[in-house]
Amino acid sequence: MRQLFDNLSSEISKCTTKKYSTSFSLGIRFLNKELHRPIYNIYGFVRFADEIVDTFHDQDKKTLLKEFKEETYKAIERGISLNPILNAYQETVSKYKIPLELTEIFLRSMEMDLDKSKYTQESYEEYILGSAEVVGLMCLKIFVNGDEKEYERLKPRAMKLGSAFQKINFLRDLQADYNELGRTYFPGVAMDNFNDDVKTAIEKDIEADFAAGYEGIKQLPKNARFGTYMAYIYYYKLFKKIKDTPAHVILNQRVRIPDNKKYRLFVSSYVKHSLNMV
Repeated sequence: MRQLFDNLSSEISKCTTKKYSTSFSLGIRFLNKELHRPIYNIYGFVRFADEIVDTFHDQDKKTLLKEFKEETYKAIERGISLNPILNAYQETVSKYKIPLELTEIFLRSMEMDLDKSKYTQESYEEYILGSAEVVGLMCLKIFVNGDEKEYERLKPRAMKLGSAFQKINFLRDLQADYNELGRTYFPGVAMDNFNDDVKTAIEKDIEADFAAGYEGIKQLPKNARFGTYMAYIYYYKLFKKIKDTPAHVILNQRVRIPDNKKYRLFVSSYVKHSLNMV
């Protein structure tokens, strides 16, 4: 039965999410149940593409990504793929009418990770658009369930929230990106001159994105609002910890929030949500 294969495909995307991201998995649990499957399907696709460019250093990553890209387009066109991750992704793309352009922009950002080690302001903005903002738009398509008017209304703030999350990831992963992958995402920033003043300037940019993104969360449909708020709370807590960490430490170690503190965050966030404070 086709339904059995489709269900298996989505289960594999769900398993992928749980294996790779405790925080994202917990956030999904607080979305309404009907949103779980399509969001897992989006994450599985994004995670696999990112894994190609970030991890498989002993392989021909350019060829792997090229093949993954070709198979993605075939899956969307055919409405099926024997790659369960792509089969699950095409199901969600089809059901929620996610424009092909969003997939194309995302995959372009993955290609940039193969070739670029330093970014100009223009390529930095292009990368954030593809790696984070369009992923937020894919999720928004699911949250509004085909309401094009709501999608267009909430689109700018969804992009800002995705941008804030990605820039925090850049700061969190600064050591690994620079020392292990040879990447410098922040334009005009030389890592040998990375100091607290440079870090503060980046943080001000993130705060502006966060403020706009939070306003968007408050306007989301109720079935998506709390789960998205949970992601916001986690990232904002991580951001505050990064702000309290000196630049020289950021350059040498990854800032993280321990799992026990993540759970406490989620409990306190649930209380606020129950009291209509978000």
